[in-house]
Amino acid sequence: MRSRSSTLASVTVLFTLLALLLPTGVAATAATAPGPLPVVTPHPQEMSRIGADVHVPARVRLVVADGVDRPTRDLVTSVLRRAGASRIQDGPGPKLTVTVGRITDARVVRALRAAGGRVPGELPAEGYALAAGRASVALAGADSDGTYYAAQTLRQLVSGHRTIASVSVADHPLMPLRGVIEGFYGSPWTHAERMDQLAFYGDVKMNTYIYAPKDDPYHREKWREPYPAAKLAELGELVRQATDHHVRFTFAVSPGNSICYSDPADIAALEAKLDAVHDLGVRSFSMPLDDISYTRWNCEADRTTYGDPSSEAAAEAQSDLLNAVQKEFLDERADTRPLQMVPTEYGDVTDTPYKRVLRERLDARVEVMWTGTDVVPPRITVADAERAAAVWGRKVFVWDNYPVNDYGQAEGRLLLAPYDAREPGLHRQLSGLVLNPMNQAAASKVALFGGADFAWNDSGYDATRTWRAAARYLAGDGPGARPDRTAATVRSLLAFFDTQHLAPTFGAEPWQPQAPELAARLDRFHTTWEAGRERTALRELRPYARLLATAPERIRTGAADRGFVADSAPWLDALSLWGSAFERTLDALGARLDGHEAEAARWFAEAASDAKRAGEIRTIPGETRPEGPVRIADGVLDTFIAEAAETAEGAEPSQTAGASEALHPGEGGDARMVLHYAP
Repeated sequence: MRSRSSTLASVTVLFTLLALLLPTGVAATAATAPGPLPVVTPHPQEMSRIGADVHVPARVRLVVADGVDRPTRDLVTSVLRRAGASRIQDGPGPKLTVTVGRITDARVVRALRAAGGRVPGELPAEGYALAAGRASVALAGADSDGTYYAAQTLRQLVSGHRTIASVSVADHPLMPLRGVIEGFYGSPWTHAERMDQLAFYGDVKMNTYIYAPKDDPYHREKWREPYPAAKLAELGELVRQATDHHVRFTFAVSPGNSICYSDPADIAALEAKLDAVHDLGVRSFSMPLDDISYTRWNCEADRTTYGDPSSEAAAEAQSDLLNAVQKEFLDERADTRPLQMVPTEYGDVTDTPYKRVLRERLDARVEVMWTGTDVVPPRITVADAERAAAVWGRKVFVWDNYPVNDYGQAEGRLLLAPYDAREPGLHRQLSGLVLNPMNQAAASKVALFGGADFAWNDSGYDATRTWRAAARYLAGDGPGARPDRTAATVRSLLAFFDTQHLAPTFGAEPWQPQAPELAARLDRFHTTWEAGRERTALRELRPYARLLATAPERIRTGAADRGFVADSAPWLDALSLWGSAFERTLDALGARLDGHEAEAARWFAEAASDAKRAGEIRTIPGETRPEGPVRIADGVLDTFIAEAAETAEGAEPSQTAGASEALHPGEGGDARMVLHYAP
């Protein structure tokens, strides 16, 4: 015993001497090995581990350099409080110091080095460097936006254990414009939804929001009329919210359906409309000229000025209008950004007389928006963008019609597949990327998460990684959350997303398949069943059926984003019933294997009843365009349930009719072979 005690004492002395002799932080690193890199969205250009995680004590010193705005300071303070700091002070004393400021500030550079981070030679606009280590955290921005984005990364480095991941980050966006265009048909978002969206855009480092709801009458049909005072006040609040979250509020007005290009009174009305929101602080403007006709003029004066209606004449008139807005309105006002426009021909790369005129006459500063090779393109490649740049004579600004669901092929659907099928390297050919979302604002966050990540760093984009990160965000995965409950909610969200995975185009073929995870599990089930291992097939599939059946309640009670729960309500109701029908079908197949025919018939009948009730659930009236019955893993889950019932030996037609009537196969659904689920 004396020998063992002497040995332990010697080891203790040795470690104490090592701690004194090694550089600051090295002993702690040896004692606690660093974990894997945290998931940060958008994915940084460079991020590496530099040591053991930094402990957040009750007292933290916060050093804020000159030029840091209030929203950034407030964000850093709230992050530290959520991490466990109960007292944040600016004087010496605490064991952890957090320094925030511009990369040009010598104090910030010293703090980066003290934390063990790398000081980048140059930071592009909106870029930042961050380091956390050695009882020091430093956030350094290239500019005000970059400093704010550094704080958003810090938010994601905090775990629920009073720790900050010890990493060094050097990061910047690859696309200058990144965000969302509220440009769909149907019920516009509410003011509260827009306020929530703008805060969300800050979280994911989007810098652009374009206000262009088709069914806002003052945006399109009544474009000449000024906004009522109450609506103008709401717009002012949105502008302030956008500014606080480092988002550019872009105001769009769409006069193409009725404007007389040659009428000075119309030009004056247009400038008055823009001037009213300029007074609110708007410095970015857009003029969409999409979804209008160029086979007619709105006034005889335009025929006199430009000749008979044609695509070329329309391009001349539009160029004159847009150039006048750029030169006579925007150039006369300080701090405004280049005008954005949506051409009447917006969805292909074919050169035409219309494109040629705009290419030759339109002010080179005007940003031209383009939807890809179609209105809803199945993919966008670098080669596509190169051809678009050639026909428009400039880099294009992509208006991506995903996850918008305001067209017939999307009836009854939430579009919750990850943002995908956009080629890495597009940042070299695009001036920016905005996504057109769904009528359901909060549910759109799933796809918008991916769009934000891709626009920031398309070279390092991973659709699945970002899809999972979106689920964690909606679940509320942060300090204070219970890991077990959060993990269960995330699993439920991902299972729900899978049932809404189908992404349609304007044609018959979708560009993303329906329910790929469920389809793969059913394929394995079929293979195992046909191999004669029926009980194994049932045993392996039951947990996923249970997950689908219980996911709606888990999401309702566990998701932190209550807007997502409200948006998804009809789909969650339907999934509860489809999940129950799934479980009852497996029960019936198991009962049949056991020779319990009456019990199997009862389970099949219950499954049919649940499926029928699910098929009767419709979208929220007034919230979705077009309205219709909600769709859950259609072409996959309903097909499996119907086939199991219809091929069950001895099943009466009345027992399976309900399931057949409830089916609503979606575009591109899997055509499965019929199996005989009999012993």
